[in-house]
Amino acid sequence: MKQKIYLFSLCFLFICLLLSPAFSQPSGMRVGPGMGMRHPMGEGRCCRASELNLSREQAKELELLQQVYFRETQLLRAQLFSKRLELREILTNPNVKIESIRSKSSEINEIQSRFEEKALEYLIKVRSLLNPEQLKSWNPEEEFPLLRRMMHGPDAMGPMRPRKNLPAMERFREE
Repeated sequence: MKQKIYLFSLCFLFICLLLSPAFSQPSGMRVGPGMGMRHPMGEGRCCRASELNLSREQAKELELLQQVYFRETQLLRAQLFSKRLELREILTNPNVKIESIRSKSSEINEIQSRFEEKALEYLIKVRSLLNPEQLKSWNPEEEFPLLRRMMHGPDAMGPMRPRKNLPAMERFREE
């Protein structure tokens, strides 16, 4: 089973390395925050750095920063994926000791921490690239969808809430 996970991880890493240029984002693309949603810091803060009125030099520098960031974090993303698969496997194996589960979770947390440090380094570099007027409109949370989880807590990553109106839950409440 470990060989299958190792082989799958290597295949995934190889595919990520080949496909990563296909996922680079053109500077004009933007996904909106949703219908009726407003940024809690005010009306003006809604843009990714690539959507600001950047000079040619700033745009080139931003594109370079993005490429370097994605290259530097590519291995971390693959490692996270692989370790999460391994954790899933050992969580469902009744013969695995709890210490092994905790150890695998610690490995995932350590890689996630390194990943978040890289994201913060990237944001600091982008921040230094922007002028004060651009900083007023820049929303760092728009740079990474996962950054919202980092800044606002793990709610989206927590356990699923129980569904309402399940027959078993209704019977449980009646008793």
